[in-house]
Amino acid sequence: MDTDAVTPVHLDKVMKGLATNPALPPLMVRRLFGWRRGLGEVAGRPDLTEDLVAEIIAIDDHWLLHSLALNDRLPDRFRIRLAAHRDEGVRAALVTRAATAPREMLEQLIDDPDPHVREYLAQSAHTPPDLRERLASDADPKIRAVLARHWTQAPEAIRRILLTDPEVTVRAAACSTYFAHGPHPIPPSDLLPALLADPVTRAGAVIHSVLDEDTLQQLAGDPNSEVRAQVARHPDLPPSVRAVLAVDPALNVRVKVFARPDTSEHERAQIHTSVHELSRSIPEPSDDADDETIEQWMRNGFAATELRILRLPWVTADPLPHIDSPYISFRCSAAAGEDLPADAVARLLDDEEEIVRLTMAHTAPHLVDPATAEDIERRYRRRDKFTFWWDKAEVLMFSPETLRRFATDPEPRLRSLAPRDPDLPPALAEQLACAPEEQVRRAIALHRSLPVPSLLRLLADPSERVAEAAGASPFLPVEHMERLLTLAGL
Repeated sequence: MDTDAVTPVHLDKVMKGLATNPALPPLMVRRLFGWRRGLGEVAGRPDLTEDLVAEIIAIDDHWLLHSLALNDRLPDRFRIRLAAHRDEGVRAALVTRAATAPREMLEQLIDDPDPHVREYLAQSAHTPPDLRERLASDADPKIRAVLARHWTQAPEAIRRILLTDPEVTVRAAACSTYFAHGPHPIPPSDLLPALLADPVTRAGAVIHSVLDEDTLQQLAGDPNSEVRAQVARHPDLPPSVRAVLAVDPALNVRVKVFARPDTSEHERAQIHTSVHELSRSIPEPSDDADDETIEQWMRNGFAATELRILRLPWVTADPLPHIDSPYISFRCSAAAGEDLPADAVARLLDDEEEIVRLTMAHTAPHLVDPATAEDIERRYRRRDKFTFWWDKAEVLMFSPETLRRFATDPEPRLRSLAPRDPDLPPALAEQLACAPEEQVRRAIALHRSLPVPSLLRLLADPSERVAEAAGASPFLPVEHMERLLTLAGL
């Protein structure tokens, strides 16, 4: 193939990569302002001069401005200028970078007419507290609910306002079983009786309330399964009520009993079996079913997965009794424990379940010997959707010699790790660029050892992601950057 004449199959993706290429000369950066088939990625570059920023604003293209508003390096005076822009999407994008934003910009946006802008301000931990407090009296109840869900450590006066809001959705968000951030807030004790009496805040109030046996027994019969699930978590739950909840018709309630430290092993085993059996056989709700019925069906369907992904602090605190547990969640929780003896670490690193192995490796990477590290990576298949984070974790380190051996391994996963060696020989890099697997070609596309002809071939790769990575390579010769811009009509 004549690499000088290579024409990208996915020119738009190559241009997206080129827009972020750190070696792109300033004059070519300016030429990319005319590209309209992407999302304005060039405006997100960290090396934009003030002249270039002013030119982008003057062009007044939505995606360029949106990308510029998301740019952490944007000087304050331009942020303040964009805060008055007519495009609410641009104003909202500014708020998502509030960590580095000037106060003047946030003051300008706190009363923005677009609710999405105020919603982002309510969510952001970087909104100054005195400005954020103003959103507790926002006219839009959705904004107040978002604030309640995200500002978990708001001053007590603000939490009281939200907990007693006249809107149901706001109170429910302020006293919930789920918040966007931890630690979860604890309602003021004097409000708890009213919160327990209110159906929409009852579930969130249960765990924070001091309840006698009669009250717990009464709440164990609440029609809302979320209330019963929180009763199942209560520290003062008597065995008789626990036994009733262990066979609750709602599987999410049984899961909470399963997770209790005082649940007997016999009871736990029965719950585990019943949840797996019943979650597979529960019929779908009818087309005319109400929202509550549909929500409960979804909870029941998720219950078996919840058993798998539970993380139990009491197990992590005392992990040794649980490293051979028949339950995946118990072994995972044990694997999160620190200072485990070497034999326990070894058993968990060799666990039959991938999620357990990866959890242990993440907890104690310094205890993973080279052979075990290779075995973990070799066996990694992402069979569990909850292990996706391992793809980019780079928890386990390998020597250059090992990485070069990986470059010729039959296993694609290991070949894709070889480019972690910064001094990978060019011959191996070229070989990886010809791999049949997209993940391998994409991994090598940015490597400094990749010969230019191989890099140019990747610009025409059938995979969009590989082509984009090749366009982003800082080792792409300037004359080929010029050629790409010409092909794009820029």
